[in-house]
Amino acid sequence: MEFTQEQQACRPQRSEEMRHWKDFQLNSHLSTLANIHKIYHTLNKLNLTEDVGQDDHQTGSLHSCSSSDCFSKVMPPRKKRRPASGDDLSAKKSRHDSMYRKYESTRIKTEEEAFSSKRCLEWFYEYAGTEDAVGPEGMEKFCEDIGVEPENVVMLVLAWKLDAQNMGYFTLQEWLKGMTSLQCDTTEKLRTTLDYLRSLLNDTTNFKLIYRYAFDFARQSKYKVINKDQWCNVLEFSRTISLDLSNYDEDGAWPVLLDEFVEWYKDKQMS
Repeated sequence: MEFTQEQQACRPQRSEEMRHWKDFQLNSHLSTLANIHKIYHTLNKLNLTEDVGQDDHQTGSLHSCSSSDCFSKVMPPRKKRRPASGDDLSAKKSRHDSMYRKYESTRIKTEEEAFSSKRCLEWFYEYAGTEDAVGPEGMEKFCEDIGVEPENVVMLVLAWKLDAQNMGYFTLQEWLKGMTSLQCDTTEKLRTTLDYLRSLLNDTTNFKLIYRYAFDFARQSKYKVINKDQWCNVLEFSRTISLDLSNYDEDGAWPVLLDEFVEWYKDKQMS
């Protein structure tokens, strides 16, 4: 196939144009790749790209992604809408009210738990009436309110704690001093303290003190048949002698009262 002179003259020009066009396309692609590379590393510094696998690093390839994926990676996270000034004040007021209610609830609860001499005094006059001592009638109502019988041993322990001097009576001074030591100013608080009062009898030292204290109550009875030494000997006898009296030593230093008791008990068992 032969070309004319005009066609042969145009061939170098077209070849030159094709070469420039290819150079332009190559430069354009290289420029695009450079921009992508720059953008990628910028996003990587901002921790907005996914981690590149080991194989990708070795081959130097770039992840391909759809337009939506790339858009989601490139676009920064949306910022939350800043509340309007009115909404901001309303939110602050709501938080303040919530904190205040919580503070008030805690303060009221703390005040109720704390001991109050005024409340203790008012509690006393619920049972004493216009008197300066809780008498038999008030004591009966008091025992009913705390849920124990008047003859229950826990009442003896409570009287010991209050250092009451007369059986069946609590004076104002005894009440305030004793209840302050127990930190009780309401019926509910004393109810929760009853188990503690009973537990005092399990301690040997406390039991001995309460037992000796009970003698002062017992001697107020019209039946005054033993003295304080004999009363304390009964305690020692009960703690050391077995129920069947098998370890009782008749030649021991026991008072005559207990010798007579042992003799009476053995005769009763034999009959």
